[in-house]
Amino acid sequence: MARRVLVGAASLGALAVHLLAVPALAQGAPQPDSPTAPTAVLSDAQDEGAGEEIVVTGFRRSLAEGLELKREAIGVRDSIVAEDIGKFPEANIADSLQRIPGVILGRDGASNEGQRISIRGLGSDFTVTTINMAPVRTTSSLNVGSSARDFNYDVFPSELFGRVDVYKTPLANLEEGGIGGNVDLQTPRPFDSNGRVIRYTAQANYNTQSKEWGPRGSLLVSDTMGDFGALFGIAYSRTVNERSGFQSTGGYNSSVIGSGGYNTPAGRPRPLVGPFEFQLDLDNPRANFGSLSRDQVANGYLPRFYRVFASNNERERLGLVGSLQYKTDRLDVSLDGIYSRLTDSSDEYTFGVPVRNSRTVRGTTSPPGRGTNSGLIPLNVQLDEYNNLYGTFGNTSLLTESFYRDGETEFLYGILRAQYQISDNLTLSAQGNLSKSEAHLSQNRIVSNIYSVDTTFDPSADVSYPTISSPVDFTNPRNWTDPSLGFGDSFEDDKQRNARAVLDWTVFDDGERMFAVKFGGSYVSTTKEVARRDSSGLAATRTLPGGGTFRTIDVFSYMDPFVQFGALRNGGNDGFPSQFATFSRDFVLNTLDANGANEEAPFLLNGAFEAEEAVATGFLEGNFKVPLFGSELRGNVGLRYSDTRTIINNYVSAGAGRFEPAERRGGYDNWLPSASLAFDVTPELTLRASGGRTITRNALSTIAGSTVVPNVFNADVTVGNPDLLPQIADQYDLVAEWYFAPGGLLSAGVFQKDIRNRPFAFQDFVPFGSLGLSPSAFNATSLGFPDGNIPDDFQIRRTVTINQGDLNLRGLELAYQQNFTFLPDPFDGLGVTSSFTYIDQEGGDFVASSGTTRSISFVPEYSYSITGFYEKGPFSLRGSYNYRAKTGTSFNNLGNDQIVYFAPQGYLDGTVSYRINDYIELRLDALNITNVNTYTYYENPDQPDGNGLSRRDNSFFNGTTIAFGIRGRI
Repeated sequence: MARRVLVGAASLGALAVHLLAVPALAQGAPQPDSPTAPTAVLSDAQDEGAGEEIVVTGFRRSLAEGLELKREAIGVRDSIVAEDIGKFPEANIADSLQRIPGVILGRDGASNEGQRISIRGLGSDFTVTTINMAPVRTTSSLNVGSSARDFNYDVFPSELFGRVDVYKTPLANLEEGGIGGNVDLQTPRPFDSNGRVIRYTAQANYNTQSKEWGPRGSLLVSDTMGDFGALFGIAYSRTVNERSGFQSTGGYNSSVIGSGGYNTPAGRPRPLVGPFEFQLDLDNPRANFGSLSRDQVANGYLPRFYRVFASNNERERLGLVGSLQYKTDRLDVSLDGIYSRLTDSSDEYTFGVPVRNSRTVRGTTSPPGRGTNSGLIPLNVQLDEYNNLYGTFGNTSLLTESFYRDGETEFLYGILRAQYQISDNLTLSAQGNLSKSEAHLSQNRIVSNIYSVDTTFDPSADVSYPTISSPVDFTNPRNWTDPSLGFGDSFEDDKQRNARAVLDWTVFDDGERMFAVKFGGSYVSTTKEVARRDSSGLAATRTLPGGGTFRTIDVFSYMDPFVQFGALRNGGNDGFPSQFATFSRDFVLNTLDANGANEEAPFLLNGAFEAEEAVATGFLEGNFKVPLFGSELRGNVGLRYSDTRTIINNYVSAGAGRFEPAERRGGYDNWLPSASLAFDVTPELTLRASGGRTITRNALSTIAGSTVVPNVFNADVTVGNPDLLPQIADQYDLVAEWYFAPGGLLSAGVFQKDIRNRPFAFQDFVPFGSLGLSPSAFNATSLGFPDGNIPDDFQIRRTVTINQGDLNLRGLELAYQQNFTFLPDPFDGLGVTSSFTYIDQEGGDFVASSGTTRSISFVPEYSYSITGFYEKGPFSLRGSYNYRAKTGTSFNNLGNDQIVYFAPQGYLDGTVSYRINDYIELRLDALNITNVNTYTYYENPDQPDGNGLSRRDNSFFNGTTIAFGIRGRI
């Protein structure tokens, strides 16, 4: 780890040394005494010895304008600007944002696209996203039901936006809620460009794993006629992506730990049993420990599942943007709107051995491999250096799953904005907007089993494509039995109403000194509705469209002896199953009428809620500039007051599996001060200092949820906490920026965030009878009750989120950007923009059962981004590499002494373009060029590090996505 940190820092350092070694740069570039508005006209005098001005276009122009916006800010702000109207630098806005120091991109594995961002390591729910300064929420179609506050950027085509601002330090006029930062997306308007503009793109995209093609295109038309302008844009894309690899579906556990939770006697606390329960059948006459002892085998770790995972996802996205604008010298009025529709159709297939809930109870009469006679028998097993148990086991089950997900998100946004310059020193701005995000996800699967067979599991050949083999033919449909259904759907709808008014008063401005006041207020009303239905039981007995029921038809006559979208990649390990029997989408959705059953099923009241959150805010800012030591000092001081009121409508237990509606009201208020200073030491050197208080509200699912069963196979429930308070952070920044040349920057900054009221998952055990749930809420057989009746005194682990603990972050950010115009032709077209972020965390310790303590970093300790580009004449080439270190997910010890980490990841993307003329530009884009392996893994603090080599979950490859085509301006 330390070596990677040093490499990243040394890379920036070496670039800086090279920079200082270039004599032409020592002179610096003439800069105004105070920052001016962005311009793409850069002086080239120091390079050519003349006063010629060169108009910069393309990616360089985007970087140059972003840099000027950064300079003019008082606090710490970064910007990404479109190369031209309707011409964003990257195909996805989130992909552009990862070039900003401290911004880390989370990609959607189903599409290879950037989906969410985190700022300075804090998760995406610590970031507030606004469109034209109006807060919005949206949920991706495959992310329905999370009830998170994060923002899903993949809902929108990048062609709909013209600029993005990232605020890392608080300002009183910014919406509160983002301890990580604020991101404002700005839609284009007609007067962003003079006269008529028609811009288009037409591309075809290809995924190297799915080997499928899809179209992408856009058209934007803008025109101004006197004081009136109109703009309209449309963008469409369709992609097909495939991902494959290994899944453990929820961690690792040992037989000793996992055997502790079955049928705990009444009145005795139920012990921690890790993330799942199981018990090896070590007393079976077939058991063979080989060179291992009984205790070694019993304490060896096994995954919850060892199974193949493969999915094929077709994504379709349509986006519309429109703007009507009236603009005079004093009045600017616009009506802007966005519509976006994102659909995902995912075909997912899994195959493997379930370990979870398997055990053999002494004296059982169940058939081998089923019910209470399902304990795995070690036959020829080994332990690796990380105490993982693998090899051949008897009495195992094989399980195949055909899973079909269909998701849709529709987003609608409208805003009326007006700005009126009352006098030369007084301006009034006001806006009102409505937005709505409606997301629906259906999840329908059919599962079948083969019982009591010998199976070999061996990850030593390929940890992502391990060996899973058995003497039985798992491509023969007639070898499968005991089919079951898992049908259901979820809804998550967000509605927001926002009104905002701001008065800007320049009290005085004589050129050298300025003092201005900004005061205003806003009102934001947000309503979130979440509901879920489960039709599994209903679907098994209802009459099917073709006659009969699921229980009476010959299900396996519909089964195919292959994976529906073809043989899977196996990484070169022939032991990894590339084919196994599955059911088709047509059988599940049409023959079994899965969604018809979903529509008939009642909503699950224990998981449904509606939460309204109303926030009334007032703020006051003072901005000033004064001469100081022959230079200029600029400042901003502000205070924001927010009053938050919540109304939660959910359902509480009325006993005997019944729920009744309940309403809960709550609220809190916050005073949020902020201050920022920017001192232009010289025309090239700027120092910044900022401080302030911010908040982040917790996910509504942890606030408004009732009693939810996360997994029917585990005796666990989660309960919402309406009294949960927001996290509060005091934060400080200090930055030095050297603008050493046109388009050039070398900066270094430090920051600190002290966060309190952290959410903590508190766990206890309660009798099943106290929850008011029906036994059908769980898989009763897996809990040890094959008759389906769970005793009232059976102990259930309950989790509720409370405010507890602090988290302190201290970090370093470095950035370097330069156009290498000092190089001889043709190398003078080269350039680079790069950043490095290091974060030290205090707070959040994982405690093993041995007493060993390890500090868990919930943020990546370091991340870096390097983008190299070449622009010369009509040719442009750009490559970006973005890396983040491993990240912990929780400091809770579930009893299995396992720390869960997101593995380190580095993504390489690239773009090549050639401009034939002003009307046609050829373009090639590639995402995930190296087809990076994404995965989570588990470490035990009392064992050697490096478990990422073997103890994995969700270890996938997503393929490379390539798009090529044309774009241009008419």
